[in-house]
Amino acid sequence: MEALDQLLMACHSQSIKPFVESFLHMVAKLLESREPDLQVLGTNSTLTEDSGCRDSHLDNHHLWDPNEFAVSCFRIIMYSIQAQHSHHVIQQVLNHLDTNNKNTPRVRAGIVQVLLETVAIAAKGSVGFFGGNLPDYQRAEVMMFIMGKVPVYGTPCHTLDTVKIGHQGTKRIQTMLLSSLIMVTSGFKSKSMAAALPPPFLDPLFSISLMEDSELRQLVLEILHNIIDRHDNRAKLRGIRIIPNVAALKIKREKISKQDVAFMKKHGQQLYRHIYLGCKEEDNVHKNFELLFTTLAILTIELANEEVVIDLIRLAVALQDMALANEENMPMFIRCGIMALVAAYLNFLSQMIANPPFCQHVSKVIELRNLDTPYLLPEHIFRDKCLLPESLDKEDRPLYFQTADMAECLAGPGYNAERLSIPYVPQVTDEDRLTRRKSFVDTISLQVDILSNSLPDKSQLAEEITFETLKKAIAGWFSDTTGLEEQEREKRRQVMEKFQKAPFEEIAAHCESKANMLHDRLAQIFELTIRPPPSPSGVVSISAGHTQHQSVPVYEMKFPDLCVY
Repeated sequence: MEALDQLLMACHSQSIKPFVESFLHMVAKLLESREPDLQVLGTNSTLTEDSGCRDSHLDNHHLWDPNEFAVSCFRIIMYSIQAQHSHHVIQQVLNHLDTNNKNTPRVRAGIVQVLLETVAIAAKGSVGFFGGNLPDYQRAEVMMFIMGKVPVYGTPCHTLDTVKIGHQGTKRIQTMLLSSLIMVTSGFKSKSMAAALPPPFLDPLFSISLMEDSELRQLVLEILHNIIDRHDNRAKLRGIRIIPNVAALKIKREKISKQDVAFMKKHGQQLYRHIYLGCKEEDNVHKNFELLFTTLAILTIELANEEVVIDLIRLAVALQDMALANEENMPMFIRCGIMALVAAYLNFLSQMIANPPFCQHVSKVIELRNLDTPYLLPEHIFRDKCLLPESLDKEDRPLYFQTADMAECLAGPGYNAERLSIPYVPQVTDEDRLTRRKSFVDTISLQVDILSNSLPDKSQLAEEITFETLKKAIAGWFSDTTGLEEQEREKRRQVMEKFQKAPFEEIAAHCESKANMLHDRLAQIFELTIRPPPSPSGVVSISAGHTQHQSVPVYEMKFPDLCVY
């Protein structure tokens, strides 16, 4: 075996399949032996072959692109080694991907595909090591490593040259790495959500959930399901629907731990925000709404105490209001899909908390929809060739879930029903700018263009001024002032009510996000305003015989006292 190892390492042929096959036959005999020394020798030989194939028979001969041979080679390796050593192979491929971070995009994509194949084999029943035997701390390390390699636009970990690789190439790598994360997190059971979803893992994962690609958002939600669903309830929740009897599902759950309560206090607003934003994406399909429903249901089962239940109801009402108001001109399918999602979730939630008045209110709305507006229910809107309405009637109140009615149902001990009167508003953060949306400067430029285009011509300014026009202008000014004062009073009332009734964690998260956003805006302004003008002191320096004016940033200039106020 030692001689064969040396021969394999010295071989530079591109067609070594027969040799690999015969070599693995001998390795198999050693692994089947009852002698521990021979088993160790067989295992070490296989890992040596793995290292040789990876570094010598694949790099030197450019076998990562195309990578058919590399995939076949690693399949043979993964099916041949003992289960407890499968993670070594995966770690080798991960390390090699890290080593080739400056290689061509196609080579890196080939390595990622091999990684995907090895993880898939390790996660199957044939090996099963990743499925149940890998310790949580090792699995968490692999999760963090893979997440660090997922290209996320605008973040420090985004090291890919997207100009060269292109949109499709970047998406392919994102899809492969996220698929690998799904396999690694399958069966992952963490006692604490804070340990399973630390910020270095959660933040880039949520950034991907804001990308304009429905398939990538689906992968993100499946990863979250693997991590959050610690009692394997997903199979019972599969498919978005109005569940007639939730108790018949025999949902498994435990009392929420203090650690998980603290996790939701810290990250709950972040979770709600991404669910809210994910619901209104225009490219959402049936599967997206299914996964969003499962996400809400799993959050309710695993992480919802009385305070979180109120927050989830506020989130559902905000989604309903967003679909009705339609300020962003969403397609009718998306609006009806959101309505169906809210109906399915509130039906599930009302039965999970076993509140008969709440269940009765939800059932009444669903019954009316079945009769008058079936396209607002999941069983209808997600069918093929479902007829869509031209508009949604906001005034038909019995068709929608009413905050006042739900607050009355939840009045009493346990729930702070008064908080339902505070509308849910997603956190204002600068995260969208990092992923895809317009920057602050772009928005300002757009507003300036609109204003410049809307200015009247000089001919319009030369309108004749009479007593009647002055009278109308003064009357209009007074009416506008009165309307503005009423709006300001209402705005102040809402702000005061929010700060009086909203939980401290929500207020703190809102203030922190606004502070971070202000900091980013100031940084952008400083970048625009820092220019190298001559120093006002007139200091010059001599360099290589030439006179040069030294320059300093504007905010570091020393001005005379009379100029400063």
